[in-house]
Amino acid sequence: MWRSRAVLAAFASLSLTVGGAQAAGAAGAEGAAPAAAAASKAVGLPPVVSHVPTSEKVVFITIDDGWAHDAAVAQTLVEQRVPASLFLLPGAFSYDTQYFTGLVEQGRSVNVENHTVNHPDLTALDAAGKDAEVCGAGEQLAAAFGREPKLLRPPYGAVNDDVRLAAKACGVKALITWTHDFTTWGETPATPQLNAGDIVLLHFTPTLGADLKRALDAAKAAGLKPAALMPHLKSAGLVK
Repeated sequence: MWRSRAVLAAFASLSLTVGGAQAAGAAGAEGAAPAAAAASKAVGLPPVVSHVPTSEKVVFITIDDGWAHDAAVAQTLVEQRVPASLFLLPGAFSYDTQYFTGLVEQGRSVNVENHTVNHPDLTALDAAGKDAEVCGAGEQLAAAFGREPKLLRPPYGAVNDDVRLAAKACGVKALITWTHDFTTWGETPATPQLNAGDIVLLHFTPTLGADLKRALDAAKAAGLKPAALMPHLKSAGLVK
């Protein structure tokens, strides 16, 4: 469904340019940062969220990619009723989609979200490339899971206003990065102190079972509980 996304992106880009010029004039001696913020706000770009402002004692579990389909991890998420946002790559879920549909159907507030098609640095792509990666992944996820994803995790956390414009054209409401990465990349990382509203990053790797346990134990030690991400984004006024 290649609707008129290119037209939307071009119009949004023009609006950003005009808005940036107007904001720059208004900012004057206050500098470029307020101008950029004003420009982004003017065109209604989706926010980039690495931490959710909340007074509730909650953290947010997010898991990327989808390559390793560990039955024990699925059992933990389902039996412990852990709310989680799964940012999946189509190639990673397509050979065993049932693993993830089972999590969505049996889990508590387990949602599948967008992580692009091929995991590129979106800031390095042209408009057509961004569109293909973000909208293309969204369409494949909607076809597989019956729900169009509204959240995007930009690969590597690489994001700029052009990426946000492309995401908006693809129906994305917020771009989600992270507060702490609990993934074991070679050596087990130090376990950070979690705070309310933190976003925990994990990956579907062979170490996910141990990494998820460390994250859940850290949340418990801090007196926090995992919670569904989207309702809290709405409560914080970050998405509508």
